[in-house]
Amino acid sequence: MRNVRFRNARDTVVMLETSVRLLRLLALLQARPGWSGADLADRLGVTTRTVRNDVERLRIMGYEIDSVTGPAGGYRLGAGSALPPLLLDDEEVVAVVVSLQAAAGSTVTGIEETSLRALTKLQRMLPSRLRHRIEAVRAATVAVPGHGPTVDPDTLTSIAAAVRDRETLRFDYLDHRGDEGRRTAEPHRLVFTGRRWYLLAWDVDRGDWRTFRADRVRLRTPNGPRFTPREPPEGDAAAHVVRGTGSAAWRHRAVVRLHAPVEVMGARLTAAAGLLRADGADACVLETGGDSLPNLTAFITALDVPFTVLDPPELRAHLCALAERYRAAAAGSV
Repeated sequence: MRNVRFRNARDTVVMLETSVRLLRLLALLQARPGWSGADLADRLGVTTRTVRNDVERLRIMGYEIDSVTGPAGGYRLGAGSALPPLLLDDEEVVAVVVSLQAAAGSTVTGIEETSLRALTKLQRMLPSRLRHRIEAVRAATVAVPGHGPTVDPDTLTSIAAAVRDRETLRFDYLDHRGDEGRRTAEPHRLVFTGRRWYLLAWDVDRGDWRTFRADRVRLRTPNGPRFTPREPPEGDAAAHVVRGTGSAAWRHRAVVRLHAPVEVMGARLTAAAGLLRADGADACVLETGGDSLPNLTAFITALDVPFTVLDPPELRAHLCALAERYRAAAAGSV
């Protein structure tokens, strides 16, 4: 009886050691794209034969692990058809939870409920030390819910797949005037400005680049033929979309040089404020706009940095008139 208990205890220790080693092996495989068998054996303190056996165990558990032969061969973690348990460190867990919480106020239709379900499942598995950290973040944070249009997640994923596969899209589109028409386009990029999702695409029928609001897109299936990608306008998809959507939304457009580094102003401004680009080490240029010259002036001066108006002339004239008014007010004259 004593020998039986000894064997059971020894077997338990061996099983625990194997389980811990498998977790360590999986963590190593997730840490970088590829490992040689010798490097893994050295990290784990085992033989290369044990590494091969452990890799087979992980494959049985559902992990896709590719073997590469030759002098530079080894192992790498592939993308499997099933999602096995993930190994995340403390900082990665906190990042995932905070992201899921932020998604509760997302611009993607229905993702709020999905995010909350995933968040609930994840929090049940968290150790107490992480639950305390996450509760502290939640208690100190308040979210302002968005009231803009939302996008169906299937639409986003279908567009993204077409961009990846370089397949032409066919869709019905409701423009800003409320007119609906059928479009055929070569999708280039999805752009998120912080408020809305946009599709930048080459409009086949019009022979030009167009920006489409993703929430107004109703995809038709199947997709069209594959295409050869074109160079995006201005060489920057995001800049083109922000500039184009700003032109449509603002009655008055302005180009202003801000006498502050782009890193400083980038931390203050959101994508919805306009297009920001560096102009030397100590200045940057902002392309922005507003519904009226007074509102535009108030926004620019509220940035609280010296600035120079590059365009338009009417904004400079408005600032000169304000300067005279302020000067008179400061002097106490009428």
